[in-house]
Amino acid sequence: MAASSNPASSPFTQAVVSSMRKLYPESLADKSWDNTGLLLEAPFNASRRQKNSVLLAIDLTKAVADEAIARRDSIVVAYHPIIFRGLKSLTFTDPQQQTLLRLASEGISVYSPHTAIDATPGGMADWLCDIVTGAITPTTPTKPTLTHSSSATYSHPVYPTPQPATQATKIPKHTRHTILPSPPPLPEGVEDTAGMGRIVTFTDPEPLTAIIDRIAQGVGFPGGIPIAIPQGASVDELKIRTVGVCPGSGSGVLMKKSPIPDLLFTGELSHHEALAAIERGSVVVALAHSNTERGYLRAVMREKLAKEVEETWRVRREEGLQQQKDAEEGLKEVFADDSCEVAVSEKDRDPYGIMVRQGSSS
Repeated sequence: MAASSNPASSPFTQAVVSSMRKLYPESLADKSWDNTGLLLEAPFNASRRQKNSVLLAIDLTKAVADEAIARRDSIVVAYHPIIFRGLKSLTFTDPQQQTLLRLASEGISVYSPHTAIDATPGGMADWLCDIVTGAITPTTPTKPTLTHSSSATYSHPVYPTPQPATQATKIPKHTRHTILPSPPPLPEGVEDTAGMGRIVTFTDPEPLTAIIDRIAQGVGFPGGIPIAIPQGASVDELKIRTVGVCPGSGSGVLMKKSPIPDLLFTGELSHHEALAAIERGSVVVALAHSNTERGYLRAVMREKLAKEVEETWRVRREEGLQQQKDAEEGLKEVFADDSCEVAVSEKDRDPYGIMVRQGSSS
């Protein structure tokens, strides 16, 4: 097949990108520092085309790239942008650039939504609120993945698939509002709750221990819950009325509130930020950056994107089949394929786990 004079990504990849932009509008991302959108557009080759499949991940590591190549996915949707700053070269000496070059050579594109998912109503921030309030529960009990050695146990989360709470579930009365609302104009169909960070306010203060239990269940029991409390306070006695949530690194959102919430629930705060929070009487739960993000892929995003891509691809296929007479060679087979898959990476995980030494003296 002769190369096209107008190279472009595969029709299925274009359907995925269109679906992502509809679900998580790029205009909601914080473009003052973030880099979102289609970061790598691999050229389509009908003679060696990829499957109609998407691989979801938080971080596009070498292991995730290997997985996508082995699966022959058309596109990787990686929450964190692998390209943050301008590139002066693309070489194999840099590991991340090597990943991009390998994916491009295999015909696999890369899309990164990042803060667009944080800001979108029903996105990552709202998912964390649902965990805090008990509005979602895991389908089955789960426990950490453990890797044993002679002297230690290393664990990282196993992400359950949460379901909406049933009528029998007692959800504490609460309200929810956005900390930093997205500036107008908002994209069509987007609710005015769009923006960065959320505050959950309980009608009656909740025991800190009850909230910690819900967080542990919702994010997959990460082997331990890193927590900072005011000096002289007791975890068992603390009550929480307001919870500020922000995926990832939340200081730029949560620390701007005055007064700051009773509980700051995020991925990470710096040492001095955590000190500042507890000195003001607040509690901090910082799970390690992407442990506040990764569970969303299975809990919400996979199913939501699958439905949207399936419909978008159906429309694109119908249009393509109608235009077959004028289509380039090889496209007939492409548009005849109605398959569609959205999967979550099995290799993607936070860099940090928990190592518990065995048999150590107290």
